[in-house]
Amino acid sequence: MTEQVPIPAGMRRKPRQARSQERVNRILDVAEELFIADGYTATTTNAIAARATVPIGSLYQFFPDKSAILQALALRYNSLLRQRLIELDAVELGTLPMAAYVDRIIDTTNQFFTDCPGYHAIFIEAQSALPELEEIEETADAQLIQDLAASLTKRNASLEPADYDAIAFVIVKAIGTLLWLSLSQPPIFRQRLVAETKRLTLHYLQSYFPNDFHI
Repeated sequence: MTEQVPIPAGMRRKPRQARSQERVNRILDVAEELFIADGYTATTTNAIAARATVPIGSLYQFFPDKSAILQALALRYNSLLRQRLIELDAVELGTLPMAAYVDRIIDTTNQFFTDCPGYHAIFIEAQSALPELEEIEETADAQLIQDLAASLTKRNASLEPADYDAIAFVIVKAIGTLLWLSLSQPPIFRQRLVAETKRLTLHYLQSYFPNDFHI
């Protein structure tokens, strides 16, 4: 991953030059690898710096401690997921039948979890030990809810703004929770849970958009 990283509160300074951004990306890439392989608790900043071939002093220029690195990783994961969903919405979501609309959103989210195994592997261990992660996740969900509410408005503008906000809240939280829980299940059952998440979402949306279920 080489996306520009949003800056968490615990990060010392923002990289302003391409070379600095490349160094930060390398630190995050290596940290992700080590957190997955050895666990967040067992990984040290010294190990991250050595594997990334970055002087430990340079690492500390950007990250005061390991938790700041984890927060930056969390922001990068969430930024990537949001980017994929925004790109999907811009290209095709508005013209799809509702069943296909639901399929695309859930398939894109599920593919993100598949492409970024560290998201689950790292945070299943670290989330209880680092309260800052919960705030990052809540902020990310709020952005996704806002995006989805806007997307639903394009499909049918007859509801009240509060309706779109509530619908988007339910969908984002339901999809995120169910797909997150599916990651710890055997592959076949995980696929079943993805299908059930689509079924649940589709029937829920049908109660608000009964005329938008053409095939």
